[in-house]
Amino acid sequence: MDVLFPRTLEELQKLRTETPGDLIMAGGTDLLVKIRKTGQKPTVIFCIERIAELQRLDVLDDEIVIGAAVTLQQLLECDTIKTELTALFEALSVLASPPVRHSATLVGNVCTASSAGDTLPPLYVFAAEVEIANTSGRRRQSIAEFITGPGKTTLQPDEIVTAVRVPRPVDGTHSVYYKVGKRKAMAIAVASMAARFELGEAGAIKNIKMAWGSVGPTVVRAIDVEAYLAGRSLSIDCLREAGRLASAAVCPIDDVRASADYRRQVTGNLLLRLARDKRD
Repeated sequence: MDVLFPRTLEELQKLRTETPGDLIMAGGTDLLVKIRKTGQKPTVIFCIERIAELQRLDVLDDEIVIGAAVTLQQLLECDTIKTELTALFEALSVLASPPVRHSATLVGNVCTASSAGDTLPPLYVFAAEVEIANTSGRRRQSIAEFITGPGKTTLQPDEIVTAVRVPRPVDGTHSVYYKVGKRKAMAIAVASMAARFELGEAGAIKNIKMAWGSVGPTVVRAIDVEAYLAGRSLSIDCLREAGRLASAAVCPIDDVRASADYRRQVTGNLLLRLARDKRD
């Protein structure tokens, strides 16, 4: 198995046309585990960490562009992500361990396409888009359309994800990320929730977007819950009813980490944390 380090995206694309059975690696925190588990080694691995274009972390007027080689630790050190994309910052803070965060990438987390991936619910509520390139050009696709099932995406064999693009929210936007796992650290989510919203007069909820992880084959958006909460306050009674709607909207499974019934209960209960963390 050869390991190659192309210096440009053009060099990578040229080499890929000449090499069947290749894989692309950024941090390798998922890929190397998968190779070891399955024993199926690719012909060649292309490491993209030296491609300057994929190392970009640009805060533009209307969006934040996160290149495929940008590590989770770099994102944690970005003040704009901490203040404007707080839910994503909070998800990054509880994802794996510090050594993993210094290697793993956001794009890698997206391409793994696990509904338990910590960064996915925040990216859904922030309406993130995936930037994809091949030798013919580039395309952009919403993350909700890009991820089609557990471990499945629309990415074609000749394509590579070059970046995730996240629109910058308007002033006054609040966002949160909550996670329940079997441990308080370094645990895969049993259930998770991201929310972004604004608060109007008298604390009325506006423009709310919500997403749940690890309670369905992909991240679950519950439009009925958002519609119910719009115009209401973050009171316990209101959130309890919204939690009932959320529990009915998810489709979890039983596995070694939790039962489906427990996940449904947690899905609804996570909403109650909004009352505890009420923003003024």
